[in-house]
Amino acid sequence: MDSMQYGLILLGAFVAQASPGPATLTIASAAMLQGRIASVAIALGVLTGSLFWTLCAGFGLGAVLAANVWLFETLRYLGAAYLIWLAYKSCRGAMSAKGKITLEKVSAGSFAKLYAKGLGLHLTNPKAILFLGALFSLGVPSTINTQELMMIIGFLFLQSAVINLGYAWLFSHGVMRNGYFRLKAWFDGIFAAFFTLAAIKLIFSKLNI
Repeated sequence: MDSMQYGLILLGAFVAQASPGPATLTIASAAMLQGRIASVAIALGVLTGSLFWTLCAGFGLGAVLAANVWLFETLRYLGAAYLIWLAYKSCRGAMSAKGKITLEKVSAGSFAKLYAKGLGLHLTNPKAILFLGALFSLGVPSTINTQELMMIIGFLFLQSAVINLGYAWLFSHGVMRNGYFRLKAWFDGIFAAFFTLAAIKLIFSKLNI
């Protein structure tokens, strides 16, 4: 392959980034329950994790990581445990969704915790680097220089920022929040089921490394 396949890389990444998953679902949940600041904090954490995995894939560190199967397995089970914890919290929220619900204020301390939540959610998903590694191998020529590589990494970061911050803005809109508050038990039940299925899939799916 003689030229950088920008369209292939960005399109493949867009499908993965925009599709509903644990990260986007967590952003949406925080946006509707806690408001825009909380969801932005989680989105920034997800973005940081995404940038980390993209840099790893871009500079070939994915192969080094893949060679250490124990590390992949550790990340996989940590990620599954985190998803199960999120499922538990959503399930508990669904069963206790009674009475008046108010938005929680986001302090500087809680902003940092929410950021860490988004970061942890993405860093404990080892499949991210497998996908990105495959994407880079298909769309990036072996003759690429560092400047071109950093350019495509920058494009991927900007695209991810638009998508994740877009989710934060969309689901923190008044209409979305009002709908969530009216049907909180149903929403939390759906979130719990989704996180549980994602955890099961992460545990039992094979990582082709």
